[in-house]
Amino acid sequence: MIVNAVSSAGSRDADGVDEGVLRTLGEVERRVLWLSTAIIDQANRVRPNPEGLKVGGHQASSASMVSIMTSLWFHHLGAHDRVSVKPHASPVLHAVNYLLGELDESYLSTLRSFGGLQSYPSRSKDPDPVDYSTGSVGIGATAPVWAAIARRYVDGRFGQAGRGRQFSLLGDAELDEGAIWETVQDPMVAGLGEVVWIVDLNRQSLDRVVPHQAADRLQGMFDAAGWQVLTLKYGRLLEELFTRPGGEALRVRIDSMGNPEYQRLLRCSPAELRDRLPGTGSTREPIAALIAPLDDTELRAALRNLGGHDLGALLHAYDSIDDTRPTVIFAYTLKGYQLANEGHPQNHSSLLTENQMRDLADRLGADLDSPWGRFPKESAAGLLCARAAERLRRQDPPALRPPTVPTDIGRTPAGTANTQQALGRVLLDLTRQAPEAAARIVTVSPDVSSSTNLGGWINKAGIWSVAERTDWFADDAETILHWRERPTGQHVELGIAETNLVSLLGELGATWSRWGQPLLPIGVMYDPFVNRALEPWSFGIYAGGQSILVGTPSGVTLAPEGGAHQSITTPSLGIEQPGCTTYEPAFALDTEWCLLASLNQLGKPDGTSAYLRLSTRPVDQTLAAVPTDPAARERRRRQVVAGAYPLLRREAPAVTIAVMGALVPEALAAAGRLAALGIPADVVCVTSPDLLFRALQARRGLTEGPHGILDQVFPADRATPLVTVLDGHPHTLAFLGTINNTPVTTLGVTRFGQSGTIQDVYRHHHIDTDSIVTAALDLTS
Repeated sequence: MIVNAVSSAGSRDADGVDEGVLRTLGEVERRVLWLSTAIIDQANRVRPNPEGLKVGGHQASSASMVSIMTSLWFHHLGAHDRVSVKPHASPVLHAVNYLLGELDESYLSTLRSFGGLQSYPSRSKDPDPVDYSTGSVGIGATAPVWAAIARRYVDGRFGQAGRGRQFSLLGDAELDEGAIWETVQDPMVAGLGEVVWIVDLNRQSLDRVVPHQAADRLQGMFDAAGWQVLTLKYGRLLEELFTRPGGEALRVRIDSMGNPEYQRLLRCSPAELRDRLPGTGSTREPIAALIAPLDDTELRAALRNLGGHDLGALLHAYDSIDDTRPTVIFAYTLKGYQLANEGHPQNHSSLLTENQMRDLADRLGADLDSPWGRFPKESAAGLLCARAAERLRRQDPPALRPPTVPTDIGRTPAGTANTQQALGRVLLDLTRQAPEAAARIVTVSPDVSSSTNLGGWINKAGIWSVAERTDWFADDAETILHWRERPTGQHVELGIAETNLVSLLGELGATWSRWGQPLLPIGVMYDPFVNRALEPWSFGIYAGGQSILVGTPSGVTLAPEGGAHQSITTPSLGIEQPGCTTYEPAFALDTEWCLLASLNQLGKPDGTSAYLRLSTRPVDQTLAAVPTDPAARERRRRQVVAGAYPLLRREAPAVTIAVMGALVPEALAAAGRLAALGIPADVVCVTSPDLLFRALQARRGLTEGPHGILDQVFPADRATPLVTVLDGHPHTLAFLGTINNTPVTTLGVTRFGQSGTIQDVYRHHHIDTDSIVTAALDLTS
């Protein structure tokens, strides 16, 4: 749908917007343009820079968004609406917040300085209101989609999550990202009428003008996914010009020319423009005749009069949004709108000179030497800003603390089990032992719920859906997994795209701060694909989302599936991820304790996320040797959740085997064989290399935090040469040798795997019992 804006002769434009309102909005628009440009100028040209390192900023990318953001914040948005702003337009957001009284003037000169305005919008680090952190291309743009689902989930279960639209403001080059299209086509998205994307269609990327007209193709892709598509191509000046004799020829000429040619026309002098714009074909004479009466100022203005800079067209487009399905608005804009570098192919990060800034100040009614002027309070623009500030003011939601999760359910598993099975069992136990906490749990999986042992939980909790759907297999006696979809369900099943899962996980984990309703979100996926999902999950944590990601099954222990499904690097990735605690438990009870501890860290201002790496390998649970004495059991539990515990102690040990996860049986078998050779070996079960590394850093005074676990598990008086072994990259545990400065041999997986039995694959990677024994003998010889 093409949305046009044709001016009228009366006090209102053709779309019914009062011309006085448009004039005042235009005044605010010019001030926002000035402020956003000056914020970047201050950071780069004015602020002292002793290192000489480029500070950066994006004046041209900000300028193309000014009209869109002015029309939204100062006319359309309500308090319940939320907006994700494209990363390079962060100065525009700060300029808007400043005019709304939400940002102190002292911050305007601090862009990209330590403790100042962040390079890109940040919920957690910027001093002014930011709805969504952006900066990771494609991830911030899609976040409002997943927040829409999270809001609906919260509102359906607990109420009082409000309403409002979820806007994404994104650049057209951002549509190259796969995350965009994984989101657009997900079946759950098609009914989200509160989602609105506005594409800043400036037809430039970082290095160049995009050579081809891609808008029609992109619009078709959104339309095929069930979205409403609105297009703002031309503004009122051009649309009026098209109605004159020769106007249709001008429209055809502009529509058919490539992006680079159009951008080059923006850089032409008026004389060059009169020669080039008519072209060389049959349109030349009618176009030349059409533009001949226009003076140079009118001609330049008409060429630049695109829909994304026409305030009336923008407001009409917002009023045309269909609330029954997602909407995308393609707003044609100019990169560098009204700046000296307008339309230049290399203007992405170019900066205006002092003379260019002074010229801009003169044209916009600003002062370069006193750049931060607000409007007089009683002026039309000042009153507009005040009304907008009042309209957008939000009430902070009451701080509801999440319910306490028990630390120990009390069961001691026996027989043979695996850690993946323990996940589903703990969730079911919580529905009985702690129903208030269980009611806050929401699980998410990308079409792998049954194969990751969530079946029992799903049968109990049900599938979440906006509306109840018929379960046509409810009366089928052979159906084990009951797929009951209803608004009260607690499991969200997405398509197979892992990026969508963790993006939703991040938004479910942020409901405590958005709507005052804490959730306990758990996402489950095959561990080999955690790498694929790592960036959006990491960015969700950065943005304040707290969740648990479970990777299962994991490692080369998934032996028959071969190298394509065997994860190698994920244990060390868990250590390196800020805002997250990683666990890889060996036994079912360890899994329970680690999961419960992780749940207790969610949904609060000082909370953290967690990553659990689980396995499908059956392990004899009696090997855990869980103490029967209550005090000793509690001590074991505390050690498990702190990062490690002694599994086997020998008198006067000659070597220590530190093992993690599924390889505990091999470590214990190796210790038995070493004892038969007269070489006593301690065995330490590591549950969290992450927490052990943090403890080591704290003991060295590099960070704050507890470090007593090191003395409990690796006491100096038992320091021996160390063999570390895990089903993952060996460098994960290599640092353990520095606890007591002991020799260390690290065993693990460093290459792609083979299909086979577990023992075949372990032998191939030198993590079998023989390899552990050999490593210990080498150290003790």
